[in-house]
Order: sequence, then C-alpha cells, then structure tokens
Amino acid sequence: MDRRALLAATMEQTYARLHDRLEALTEEEFLWQPTPEAWTIYEDRPGHWTYHYEIPDPVPAPMTTIAWQVVHVATTRLMYHEWAYGPGKLTFPDIAIPHKASAAIQFLGESYEVLRGDLEAETEDGLDLPRKTNWGDEWPAWRIFTAMIDHDALHTGAIGNLRDLYHWTNRS
Repeated sequence: MDRRALLAATMEQTYARLHDRLEALTEEEFLWQPTPEAWTIYEDRPGHWTYHYEIPDPVPAPMTTIAWQVVHVATTRLMYHEWAYGPGKLTFPDIAIPHKASAAIQFLGESYEVLRGDLEAETEDGLDLPRKTNWGDEWPAWRIFTAMIDHDALHTGAIGNLRDLYHWTNRS
C-alpha cells in the first residue's frame, strides 16, 4: 500500500468514526453548554453566525459545545484545503456557519469530501511537495492530511465526551 492509499484509508476510518459519533444528535444536545462560559456558535448580527475563537488559544482552554466542535472541524478542513490546494484567499470570517445540527453535520461531510478530493488528486511524489497553510508556513502535502486526520480524531473524542456528559447530566 502506498502512502496516498494509507492516508486515504486512515482519513476515511477517522471520518466514519466522527460521523457515527454524531448519529441521532438532537438540536438541544448540539447547542447544550456544559458550562456557562462554554464556547459555542452564536449569531453576532442578524442572519450571520460565527463561533468563539482566540489566537493564541486561551489557557486553560474553555469548554465547548458540540456545535462548536463540529463547526471547528469543518471550517479547519476548508481552510487547509483553501490554502494548500485552492486560491488561498478564504478566511475564517468568510465561511458561512450553519446553526442547526443537521446543517452542521452536512457541512462537516462537505468539508471532508473537499479534502478527500485533494488527496485523491494528489500523486505519491506530490505528497512531498510543499503546501501552504493558512498561517503562512509551508508543509509537505502529506502533513496536511496527517494533521487533519489527527484533528478529526482529537475532536471525535471531545464530541464523544460531550455527548456522554450530556446524557449523564440530563437523565430523568
């Protein structure tokens, strides 16, 4: 198995786990705040949704909602695609943020398909060529994909923990 095929298989397996973890997600659960100051998605002006974010990351990191987690994963994938394989002009504020669970899960799937398409179009030798990141660094293409696989796995765990916490704190 070549590196491209290995990356594709790992990316698919990681995304499938993430997608499965979101099955039967309710609107209430999607927006549930585990703490009063949890980062989430919100309407910052009529008809425009965004999500909390700070650079650099605050210490300690804030708790987040499942909505924040899903939107963060999707927007990060789009940004990696945009800067490594696209025109490199998109910024986070340019991205339309969905505010319903079903729309956010669809957005997550669309962002996965875009990045998967980048990998399918990449050549084995191309995996070693430099690609831009949205913060200006250049990475070999393979690192774009391993970073997104790792990112998906990390946030799948966070979503799983939030869903479990929601279940155990909202029992009748």
